[in-house]
Amino acid sequence: MPESLSASAQKVQDALTARGFDACEVIELPDSTRTAAEAAAAIGCTVAQIAKSLIFKGRTSGDPVLVIASGTNRVNTQHIADLLGEPIEKPDADFVRERTGFVIGGVPPVGHSEPLVTFVDEDLRQYDVIWAAAGTPRAVFRLTPGDLERMTGGRVVQVT
Repeated sequence: MPESLSASAQKVQDALTARGFDACEVIELPDSTRTAAEAAAAIGCTVAQIAKSLIFKGRTSGDPVLVIASGTNRVNTQHIADLLGEPIEKPDADFVRERTGFVIGGVPPVGHSEPLVTFVDEDLRQYDVIWAAAGTPRAVFRLTPGDLERMTGGRVVQVT
């Protein structure tokens, strides 16, 4: 691990360590990992191996909802709304930062400002190794689908 991580990346590393995922090492890359395609190119993996964290907002409750999807999958928002029991919408960047503690393009699966209802894409289970954002648009960490499910407590579902 580098001598020092940025504050947001360190926050994710600390959250991983606190949950017992010491083997998950946050790294900061010179290239952007803001999108799944950028992340895959920077890491050297397939786009589908990127566990992208997408934040939605419950239209009735106003609560944030985290959907962690395979990088190649487009989330079926109606399906997620049906599972959640309320319509969802795409929030603005201020909402994402305020409710998660992270900027869009760097939202990790853990370490948020508040607990989030979380859905995990079942398609991620087909990979031995996946990569997730780690607090900034240049920070990532390597994990397994099982690690992701355990660290988030998310409900594994089809998201497409």
